[in-house]
Amino acid sequence: MADSRFAFRRNARISNAQSMPFWHYLVAAVLGGANTLSFAPTPHGGWVELVIFTLFFAWLTKTSGWKGAALTGWAFGFGNFVTGVWWLYVSMHDYGGMAAPLAAAAVVLFSMYIAIYPALAGIVWSFCAGRARYEDNGSVVPAAGEPRFVPTWHGAFAFASAWALGEWLRGLVFTGFPWLASGYAQVDGPLAAFGAIGGVYGVGWVLALVAALVVQGFYTFRHSAAPFPRFAPFIVAIVLVVSGMLLSLVEWTLPANAPLTVRLLQGNVKQEMKFEQEGVNQSLQLYRKLITEKPADLIVTPETAFPVLAVQVPQDLASALRNFSDTTNSSILFGAIGVTISPEGRATDYANSLFGITPNQKDVYRYDKHHLVPFGEFVPTGFHWFVALMGIPLGDLGRGPPVQKSFFVHNQPIAVDICYEDIFGEEIARTLREQEAPAGILVNSTNLAWFGNTIALDQHLQMARMRSIETGRPMLRATNTGTTAVIAANGAVVARLPVYTTGSLDATVQGTSGRTPYVTSGNMTVILVSLLLLAFGFAFAPGRRKN
Repeated sequence: MADSRFAFRRNARISNAQSMPFWHYLVAAVLGGANTLSFAPTPHGGWVELVIFTLFFAWLTKTSGWKGAALTGWAFGFGNFVTGVWWLYVSMHDYGGMAAPLAAAAVVLFSMYIAIYPALAGIVWSFCAGRARYEDNGSVVPAAGEPRFVPTWHGAFAFASAWALGEWLRGLVFTGFPWLASGYAQVDGPLAAFGAIGGVYGVGWVLALVAALVVQGFYTFRHSAAPFPRFAPFIVAIVLVVSGMLLSLVEWTLPANAPLTVRLLQGNVKQEMKFEQEGVNQSLQLYRKLITEKPADLIVTPETAFPVLAVQVPQDLASALRNFSDTTNSSILFGAIGVTISPEGRATDYANSLFGITPNQKDVYRYDKHHLVPFGEFVPTGFHWFVALMGIPLGDLGRGPPVQKSFFVHNQPIAVDICYEDIFGEEIARTLREQEAPAGILVNSTNLAWFGNTIALDQHLQMARMRSIETGRPMLRATNTGTTAVIAANGAVVARLPVYTTGSLDATVQGTSGRTPYVTSGNMTVILVSLLLLAFGFAFAPGRRKN
């Protein structure tokens, strides 16, 4: 008799732990692909993302164990990434010269890799959500259509915490790739203002919690007779959404120093000819004209607007810029290739750099890019064969220090960064914490021509907007082909140039001072909260207390 009871429970557990059918994972992948529509350029995409995440969590609760949760998370992530970062194909094939099948395969393989992090979130959630607990011992198989993981309070917090930690790890491991972190879509949604407290990962945490609470609310509404338990998850979810909208009214920083007039230049130089001699000559002539045609307190060029070594900038161009700066009281930030000249006269330590000219001052400011792009600016160990398949220059550069001094325009300190450095909010927050003179304005100089006229341009602008929300500072973006823009301290786009046009964007910008909670603590807030909640969930999940 005992043996038969054991066999029954064993068979029930095996049935409950069977892998989900293929179509279950296919639906998860479709939901992930649909989630790409939440991000720029979709207007108000944050609301779309709330719906998709609610559907995704509801689908996740149908899994039968940690393996099913992992595969469901992986399928969702793969669908999201393969449709959201397909523009990498353009850089590898159109501009890198890689064969089309290899470039397409590289995008697919890369998407498969970064989908590991949503899979990891699914695993962690499944262990901390209490498994399938219709009975604490898991011996009863749920009825058809019922979720195998019953939505509960601790399960909702476990999902939010596991999801946020998964995204944080994706932005950290192997130099990190936080592109399409879920919080970015909320820049145009109701939860964006939480970024000033917990950064983009904190916004993702709140997003996941709201989605899980909505699913829990529908479940408790069907299964609970008591009024408060039936509506409590819905009430908390609504409070979180309304709180996010009200937080947008809070100003964490204050205006500081006099406003600056700025000119942001967009040369629209074709990428395929930028580093050829004809393209080099065109860039030097074009940016000389754009810089000197009109004064401003600050003039900014895109990344490597001068596609030569800084020491090789023609003397007549250098003299023209210096004379223009001195006579018009204009400060100039221009992109070029930094280099160190050894005592023997050899060029060493090449860097992707920005150089600053200040009126009537002899010294030239220099910023060297710290967070380099794998394969584009440095070659990871063991991957030189991969880079050899492409024709992208600047393959192995030196790094600047993590925190570098501000560039002063009049009495306004400015923090600069290059290209995709502005997708790492923790690094910008650290700069503002540790600079001797914390910057009041952020400047990003970039060249996205590598990715053509794709969604990458709008996605990058959206991430820059999150940096303004996190830090409470305006952001200036000077790009080669787009999107050149001025972003207010609250993340709103004040002005922008049309993509793939040549010209300048003129604006007046007010710097700020002070710290948001995120600048003070960085990602530690969401990391510590998530770890504590997951530890609590793992220790006290239903069934585990009884065991």
